[in-house]
Amino acid sequence: MDLITNVSEFEAIAKQKLPKMIYDYYASGAEDQWTLKENRNAFSRILFRPRILRDVSKIDLTTNVLGFDISMPIMIAPTAMQKMAHPEGEYATARAASAAGTIMTLSSWATSSVEEVASTGPGIRFFQLYVLKDRNVVTQLVRRAESAGFKAIALTVDTPILGRREADIKNRFTMPPHLILKNYEGLDLGKLDKKTNDSGLASYVAGQVDRSLNWKDVKWLQTITSLPILVKGVITSEDTKLALQAGVSGIIVSNHGARQLDYVPATITALEEVVKAAGGKIPVFLDGGVRRGTDVFKALALGASGVFIGRPVVFSLAADGEAGVRKVLEILHDEFQLTMALCGCRSLKEITRDHVVTEWDRPRIDPRL
Repeated sequence: MDLITNVSEFEAIAKQKLPKMIYDYYASGAEDQWTLKENRNAFSRILFRPRILRDVSKIDLTTNVLGFDISMPIMIAPTAMQKMAHPEGEYATARAASAAGTIMTLSSWATSSVEEVASTGPGIRFFQLYVLKDRNVVTQLVRRAESAGFKAIALTVDTPILGRREADIKNRFTMPPHLILKNYEGLDLGKLDKKTNDSGLASYVAGQVDRSLNWKDVKWLQTITSLPILVKGVITSEDTKLALQAGVSGIIVSNHGARQLDYVPATITALEEVVKAAGGKIPVFLDGGVRRGTDVFKALALGASGVFIGRPVVFSLAADGEAGVRKVLEILHDEFQLTMALCGCRSLKEITRDHVVTEWDRPRIDPRL
């Protein structure tokens, strides 16, 4: 562990330690996995325009998200079934996030309940929600999250049906029998451990998740909770405008880690379109492909208020439990701080669009004819 110098190195360790079915579940994307690769590759085509001689002796990474002060604009995305990666699962992730002074988002499909995560101690936590066919269960879940001190609901809107993840189909993915989806315990929602000719998760989702979900349901959700609602899974300006009309508190630009519809753009490519449509009325966050502090800077330069990381958390959790997740957050913090210094930025508000050049920018100097 002492020799790890970057976030991506945790994946190789996780691959060695985890059973193939579990590693593949965390690592794979939908169909050809073009978007999975593009989520990473698109960052590499954005270049810096650093400013020099700016007195960067003091650098401030702190920010405020939905009224909560955090140590850096790097937060933890919801990832399902973390106890498949490590026995401590979501407990370890919650403690690591709290120690780093940042936000953890707990998945609806967690292997630890909202109450159990709350019991790990203080911390700012959001709850990711899938809307199920049984609205009474949804109401119950949201109210439990609220009672347990969670501060926002991240409503996932890109999963009316589960994407075709071929590795899960080949592996006949099913959750290990000693684990359960803890938030659904005792709610008579069927089980994920049944044998199937397909992905067990895909079969489970088909039975439980409400495909009829639409913008009216966002309004309904606002009637059952006073918590701010973030819409997770927006990648177009059209849907951004509808989200504004629905009165959401923020948007997470996400393609579900490239696990839903293949051949959608990388989130970093879609980000600026969403930011422009949001017009500064609500914060826009980015989820997908972040592996370096340079990625965080690029997202902020293109208008994001912060980023969420998913796979780095489960891979570092598999590698070294809570210490692994702490290390991932520390590495990203330090790399981001370094990038800010070398770009001449002392605070997040000094990071501007002029600090990056993208493939969709016009040439800054028109060649003379």
